[in-house]
Amino acid sequence: MIGLKTIINNLSSEEKQEFLLLLGRKNRRADIKNIKLFKLVDAGKTENLDQILYGKSARNAFHALCKRLQDNLIDFVASKSFAGETSEELEVLKLLLASRIFFEKKQHKIAFKTLEKSKKLAGQNDMYSILNEIYHTKIQYAHLNRSILLSETIQASEENMLLYQQDFNLNRAYAIIKAELNTGSNIAVSEIIQDVFSRFHIEVNTGLTYKSLYQLMEITATVAKLQSDYFAISVFMADLYAIISDKKELRDKHRFYHISILNLLAITNFRNKKFDASITFANQMEMEMRKNNNRYYKRFSDKLTIIKALNYNYTEKFEKAISLLRSFKNDALDIRLLLVMCLFQQSNFDEAYQNLRALNHSDMWYEKKMGKIWVLKKNIIEILLLIELDKLDIVLIRLQSFKRKFSIYLSEKGEQRVLTFMRLVNRYYENPEEVVTQKFKDEVEDSFDWIDKEQEDIFVMSFYAWLKAKMEKEDIYKITLRLVGSLQI
Repeated sequence: MIGLKTIINNLSSEEKQEFLLLLGRKNRRADIKNIKLFKLVDAGKTENLDQILYGKSARNAFHALCKRLQDNLIDFVASKSFAGETSEELEVLKLLLASRIFFEKKQHKIAFKTLEKSKKLAGQNDMYSILNEIYHTKIQYAHLNRSILLSETIQASEENMLLYQQDFNLNRAYAIIKAELNTGSNIAVSEIIQDVFSRFHIEVNTGLTYKSLYQLMEITATVAKLQSDYFAISVFMADLYAIISDKKELRDKHRFYHISILNLLAITNFRNKKFDASITFANQMEMEMRKNNNRYYKRFSDKLTIIKALNYNYTEKFEKAISLLRSFKNDALDIRLLLVMCLFQQSNFDEAYQNLRALNHSDMWYEKKMGKIWVLKKNIIEILLLIELDKLDIVLIRLQSFKRKFSIYLSEKGEQRVLTFMRLVNRYYENPEEVVTQKFKDEVEDSFDWIDKEQEDIFVMSFYAWLKAKMEKEDIYKITLRLVGSLQI
C-alpha cells in the first residue's frame, strides 16, 4: 500500500487522468475495482479499503488487486519515461539499428549517412556507451567507404572510450563514497573526494556527463551536510556549476538533474549565509519545475518549499516562512521539523511542541527514514522546548537519553561543539540563574571554537543563538539573525 500511495502521489493531475483512461480501456469486465482503488488512495483513504471495495473483509483479494494496480502503474510510469525523457536515446538506438540493417542489405550510402546521424545525436547528448557501438559499426564497415580515414575513426573511438571509462569510474566512485559515508567517516570533504578520485584516476572537466556532474555535486553536498561544513565545498561547487553551465544545451534533456543541481546550489549558498544567491537558485529551480506542464513541480515541491522558507526565515520574513510551511499539504518530515524550528525561534513554544509531538514514531524509525542528523536535531530542539515549557521533570530524562544515544557518535564524528552545547544546556537546566553571570558567559565564549564567522554553519549558529539569548535576556530570533549577519539595523 505504501508503494502504491507513493507512485500515485508522484503523478501529476494530467498523468492521473491519462492513467485512468488507460485503465478503463484495459478493463474487460464491468468490475472496475482497480479504478475505485486508485481514486480512494488518491483521495488519501487507506483504511478498511477491502471492506469498502468488496463489502466485507477480503484481505487476499485486496492484496492481489493492489499488486495488479501497482504493476499497471509501474508499466505506465516506465512507458511515459520512454516516451519522454529518453526520446533522444531511443532515437539514437533506432538510427544505429537502421544503419546496421542497411549495411546487411548492402545499402551502404544510406547506411553511412544514418550512422553519421546517430553519431552526431549521441555526441550531443554524452551517450558514451552507445557511441562505442556506433564507432564499432563504423570501423567494421569502414573499408566500404574510401572517404573514411580509418586511423581518425579509431582515434575518435579511443577518445570516446576514455570518456566512457571516466564516466563509469565516477559512477563507481559515487557508490564507494556513499558507502564510506554510511560508516560515519569524519574525514574532510576535500580529502574524501581527492582520495577516491585518485584511486579511479578521475579528472573533473567538461568530459563528464550531466548526470555524472550531478552525482559529484550530490556526493560533495552530502559530505558537507554530515560534517556541517558547507564553506569547504563552496569553491568546488562553483567550479562544477561552471562546467554544467557550458552544457546548457542539455538542460531540457536532463531537466530532473538540472533541477536537483539548482536545489543543491540553493542549499549550499543558504548554509553559507549567501541568501541572495540562494534565492536566485531557488527561483531558477521553480522556473524549471514549472516547465512541461509542471511536470516536475510535485516531485520537487517539498524541496522548493524548504529552501524558500529557510531564506524567508533568515531574512526577517518569518511570517512568510511559517505560512508557507503550514500550507504545505504533504506529510514531509523535513518540513514539519523546520516548522517546529521557525515557531521555536518566534517563542511560539506551545504550537512548536504540538507539532513536535505529532512526530510520534521512535527515533530508530526516523533514523532509518531520515538519517542520524535529522534525529539529532529533533532531539536537541525537543529538549530546548521542554525547558521553555517548564516541563523540567521530562528534561532530565531527555538529557540522559541524548547522552546515551549520541555521545559516542558525536565523539567519533569530531562534533565536540554539540556535546559542549548540550553540557551547557544541562547547566542551564540545573541552575537558570547562572546563565547571566559573567563567569558563565566567559565559559560559553571559551567553549565554542568558532571558525571565521563567515565560514560557520548557519544551523550551528542557530542553536548557539538560543543559549546566547538566555545569557543576554534577548529575543531568540533577533539574536539568531544578528549572529548570521542578516539583521537589518
